[in-house]
Amino acid sequence: MTHNHSHRSVNYNRAFTISVVLNTAFVVIEAVYGILANSLALLADAGHNLSDVLGLLLAWGATLLARRLPTARRTFGLRRSSILAALLNASFLLVVSGGIGWEAIGRLREPTPVAGMTVIVVAAIGIAINAGSALMFLSGRKRDLNLQGAFLHLVADAAVSAGVVLAGIAIVLTDQLWFDPAVSLIVSLVIIVGTWRLFRQSLNLVMDAVPEGIEPLAVRTYLAELSGVAEVHDLHIWAISTTETALMAHLVMPDGHPGDAFLAQVVQGLHSRFSIEHTTLQIETGDPKYPCPQAPEHLV
Repeated sequence: MTHNHSHRSVNYNRAFTISVVLNTAFVVIEAVYGILANSLALLADAGHNLSDVLGLLLAWGATLLARRLPTARRTFGLRRSSILAALLNASFLLVVSGGIGWEAIGRLREPTPVAGMTVIVVAAIGIAINAGSALMFLSGRKRDLNLQGAFLHLVADAAVSAGVVLAGIAIVLTDQLWFDPAVSLIVSLVIIVGTWRLFRQSLNLVMDAVPEGIEPLAVRTYLAELSGVAEVHDLHIWAISTTETALMAHLVMPDGHPGDAFLAQVVQGLHSRFSIEHTTLQIETGDPKYPCPQAPEHLV
C-alpha cells in the first residue's frame, strides 16, 4: 500500500477578524436605524448580516479545527469540520432568506411608512463593508468550499444592501411604500437560488460523494490503463475536507508488486491530473484461491 499526504493551507485569520468586527458593528447600526426608519429592508439586512457574522465565526472556527493534527482516535484530524461549516453556512442563508421573504409578503399586503433617506445611507455603508470583506476571501473561494461559503455570505449581504439602497431611492422619488418589501422579497429569492449550489455541494461532501470537478470514470480509466494493471476495484473517492480529496483502490497486477517507483508515479499522476491529495493503493495478483472480498461493485 502507499499513502500520500499533501496539505495546502492559507492563513485567513486577518480576513476573518476584520470581517467579523466590521459586520458585528454594522449589525447593531443597521438594526437601530431599521427600527427608527421602520424599514423591513434594513431589518432584514440586519438579520442577514447577523447570520453572516455567525457564518464567518463558524467558517473561521472550522479553518482552525482543520489544522489540528491527527490523533489515534481521529486519524484524519478534524478536517471534515470545514465541510460541516460550509453546510451549516448554506443552511443559515436559506433559513434567513426564507424568513425575510415571508415577512416581505406580509408587508406587501400592508405597507408601512419608511424613512427612505435613512435607508439609503445606512444600506450604502453596508455595501462598502460587505464588498470589502468579500474581496479578502476572493482568492480562496475556488479551492476551499468553506471559504466559498464565507465569500457567498458577504457577497449576498452586499447584494441585499444594494437592493435596500434601490428601495430607498424608489421610496424617496415615488412615495410608494411597497418598494421596501418588494426589494426584500426579490433579494431573498436571489440569495436562495445562489446558495442552493453551495448547500448541495456541501451536503454531497458530508455524504462522502465524489467532489465536484473529479470525474470517477476518468480516474478509474487512468488506473486501469496503467502498465501491468488487469483490473481496478473497490475504488472510492471522497473529501477529507473542503480542500483535500482522498482515494483508495485495489489494483490487480498478475505479475506481482511493481515496486515503490510505480506507486510514487501513480500517486503523482493522481495528484497532478485530479488534485487528489491522499492516496491509498492495495496491490493484488488476482489469485483465484484468495479472491478479494471487496471486488464486487455493489459492496462498499
